[in-house]
Amino acid sequence: MTQSILKMPATAPLSSDQFYDLCRANPDWRLERTAQGNIVIMAPTGGETGARNANLVIRLGIWNEQSQLGIVFDSSTGFHLPNGADRSPDVAWVRRDRWNTLTAKQREKFPPLAPDFVIELMSPTDNLADAQAKMEEYLENGVQLGWLLNRKLKQAEIYSIRQPKQVIQQPKQLQGNSVLPSFILRLDDFW
Repeated sequence: MTQSILKMPATAPLSSDQFYDLCRANPDWRLERTAQGNIVIMAPTGGETGARNANLVIRLGIWNEQSQLGIVFDSSTGFHLPNGADRSPDVAWVRRDRWNTLTAKQREKFPPLAPDFVIELMSPTDNLADAQAKMEEYLENGVQLGWLLNRKLKQAEIYSIRQPKQVIQQPKQLQGNSVLPSFILRLDDFW
């Protein structure tokens, strides 16, 4: 996804509520905010990426319906991370016990927590270094497991707090391990 950065002056930072209100006032824009307060404006994805992303949400959602362990989120959901950034992973999952600690107001806006699991699906115009930095930011803020899926290079990058980053060439499946017990994402037809 092509993105532009709107640099915000240090003298005019937006609070979390103000950024949320900005996003609500501009529903046709996909906005994120960096830890430094700059606003990231992202273009919508194309059809191939959008269809694959929807399929990822469905597959995780089916597993979650069976396990009842957490809550699944799509790319429209913003999360207010501990470092001050507001990010919208393509797919996210939060353990139910963590979700239940939030107030109704916190749930309604950008939840003030890092998801336990995220997937970022690169579109053809995404910058790999930017996507990798975003995955590292997720880990630094408490994400337990993240998958960066790169169809262009036919590879998956696995980010986990328990081990160094792994790069797997054209995997047939990915496993959720202890974060998503018994979840297996089959990728035979993905690449």
